[in-house]
Amino acid sequence: MRASELKYRALSRRLSNHPRLLSLQRDILTHHKCVTYVCDKRYLLILMFLDHAVEPFYYKRGMDFYADGQNYSMASLLSVAGPIMLGQPAFDRLLSCFQQAVRYKTPRSLNALVAAARATKWDAFPEAVAPLAQFAAPECLSEILNPGVNTDAAPVVLQSLISRMEAMADGPYRIEHDQSKNLLAYHDFLQRLIDHDQDIEFRQTEITSVKFPLKLSAIAQVESKASPAVQLADVMIGAAIEAANKLAGLRSGGIDPEAVLSLYAENQFIHLIPSTDFEEQKRFRQGSQATALIEYYADKF
Repeated sequence: MRASELKYRALSRRLSNHPRLLSLQRDILTHHKCVTYVCDKRYLLILMFLDHAVEPFYYKRGMDFYADGQNYSMASLLSVAGPIMLGQPAFDRLLSCFQQAVRYKTPRSLNALVAAARATKWDAFPEAVAPLAQFAAPECLSEILNPGVNTDAAPVVLQSLISRMEAMADGPYRIEHDQSKNLLAYHDFLQRLIDHDQDIEFRQTEITSVKFPLKLSAIAQVESKASPAVQLADVMIGAAIEAANKLAGLRSGGIDPEAVLSLYAENQFIHLIPSTDFEEQKRFRQGSQATALIEYYADKF
């Protein structure tokens, strides 16, 4: 029986499909402009914690928390060493309480967040935890209460992908996405980005920037069964996620992850994962205009 829709998970279960799946990915990556983005969700949560529960403390004191990507370095250090420095259960509870505070935005949830920060060994890493643990900084708590603040990863992922696609595209292009509720929620946001016609550019890293107006010219929601492009995208990202999980020891079986990753050219695979090569992080993000971009988005979108 022929399947009505290509789905990587269903196809990868059969060992006999593996050579054909690898061949399909090779053809796509060789003959088309492609980019795959893999994100460590825990690392992204820590970045969001720094954005909303730490950065306002430094901003109030006139310090650029995002200069040269130092927020990424701090998040990497917290991701790798936070459980040891702050205490494993206490650090996990801090992140959990942060999620709850962002979600519920009540005095009780904010008090629980501050208490969780104070329950860590916060003096081992005061740069990241003291704003809450020592000062219960009102500017941080006020930021968390902002209705627009959440821990949804989708906007970060979408903006990163668009930045990369803008660099790859020679001219106007369009986005097609499936009918999932998650993507539908950002349809209007993406349309606002498309409609923004002010001529301005912000540097992010040595290889990426955000420049308006975008080359992205249109966005359409489609039925995945009727869109070969959406189905092929499912195969590509399914294989990448499976490979990442296998390399991290979180999953067994499936296609050899090294065989999958070897298909990608350097500019076809981007990721948001912790890195403790702090000098390289600083060099890569030196001159970043992250603060200006954040303020621009807050004002315009």
